[in-house]
Amino acid sequence: MGKRRATSQEDFSFVSPVVKYLLFIFNMIFWMISMVMVSIGIYARITKHAEAAMSYLAVDPAILLMIVGVLMFLITFCGCVGSLRENICLLQTFSICLTVIFLLQLAAGVLGFVFSDKARGKVTEIINNAIVHYRDDLDLQNLLDFGQKEFKCCGGITYTDWSQNMYFNCTTENPSRERCSVPYSCCLQSQDEVVINTMCGHGMQDLDYLQAGKFIHTNGCIDKLVNSIHSNLFLLGGIALGLAIPQLVGILLSEILINQINDQIKLQNYNLQHRSDPWN
Repeated sequence: MGKRRATSQEDFSFVSPVVKYLLFIFNMIFWMISMVMVSIGIYARITKHAEAAMSYLAVDPAILLMIVGVLMFLITFCGCVGSLRENICLLQTFSICLTVIFLLQLAAGVLGFVFSDKARGKVTEIINNAIVHYRDDLDLQNLLDFGQKEFKCCGGITYTDWSQNMYFNCTTENPSRERCSVPYSCCLQSQDEVVINTMCGHGMQDLDYLQAGKFIHTNGCIDKLVNSIHSNLFLLGGIALGLAIPQLVGILLSEILINQINDQIKLQNYNLQHRSDPWN
């Protein structure tokens, strides 16, 4: 009876296979997503011209994609190996990283509401810098064109902001054919337009606000963006919650598994200490 009881104690495990493999599958999914993100980022980076890619790294989506992908790869790698090997150190690293990321996201959201004026100023600075480098980077150009079409706007504060770009500058010394123009994405486009007139913004900065308004969107994108954010707060909150839930699930599963592994270690130490006890 003593040997049978000892054997049953040694076979018993506090570590739940459900928690262990659920955490592994959870991390494996995001690990594969991270590899896809890094691959897309590297491909986008390689296919761009070196000079254009280096000119404005602050809003380069390829760089951003690679950074996020590499961080996700490292964190989920710790979760995958930690759950399979039941390694407390890796699991704690995974849990701490997710907790830090979650707190940073929470802090960013709070600071964004508290310091909305400073956030607006930063957005203005980013958009103005993007206007300056509009022709330097194809990805940036496509991003700005998409934003102006989507929000039906032109420039940062107003359409004349495009004078900050060397090609659209209105000074008499500017030899560019696009002098005093705006990108075609600023233009008012009809639904039945089959061929897009890419020269529709030619000379629009020479016109006053009312005259230009007959051909292009004259309002800037910053106000349109802020108004869009205010009108879609519930949607943004849902997206933020959707990003937070997987992080909280990962933290919860890792902490449960860590506690189970600690309990298993205590059980193993107990069995080793009492293996020679004749009463067991």
